[in-house]
Amino acid sequence: MSALFPERIETERLRLERLGHEHVDVFEYHELCSGERTDIEAITRYLPWDPHESVKETSEYLDSLERKWDRGERAEYVIRPKPGEDGEGEIAGAGGLIVDWETLTGKPAIWLRKPFWGRGYSGERAAAMIELAFERLDLDLVAVPVQDGNERSRAAVERYVDEHGGQYDGIVRNATRRPDGEIIDHHRYTVTAEQYDS
Repeated sequence: MSALFPERIETERLRLERLGHEHVDVFEYHELCSGERTDIEAITRYLPWDPHESVKETSEYLDSLERKWDRGERAEYVIRPKPGEDGEGEIAGAGGLIVDWETLTGKPAIWLRKPFWGRGYSGERAAAMIELAFERLDLDLVAVPVQDGNERSRAAVERYVDEHGGQYDGIVRNATRRPDGEIIDHHRYTVTAEQYDS
């Protein structure tokens, strides 16, 4: 199933490459995900992962992403701005699509470093993931969960879901448990294949 996802995707301002050992240096990626970063708490506050404690943990994380890619469960990409963008070629963050084949649903995911916030990169990456979900993978639904309280992400998600004809479904109580054990609610936004095509 390794040919299921494209290894590289290009958008107007971004280059997305498969996130794995081949395309990122594990030490560089660890530095970006490390608990030693002063801004890491702000970055991971609403993410489903804790800062990495060691290079070994980062390496094992990349290993797990490669296995999920090969099984067709998750397409994860490192995000780099293209030439002409401030910070061109740097790792701005990572994003991808988690696929549930049983329900034919794709869930886009993203995290960005603080210098790259507020540029509209989330929506640009989301458009690529929505296209991947419907035009390449033939999924029925793209569902975007946003943790309650994460107003910055909600605003971004509302914009791009609206642009693709989608909707706000409502709040899902006790939707999931964070790595620290906190049980959280999610706001759910969706785009169906029919809405996308209309």
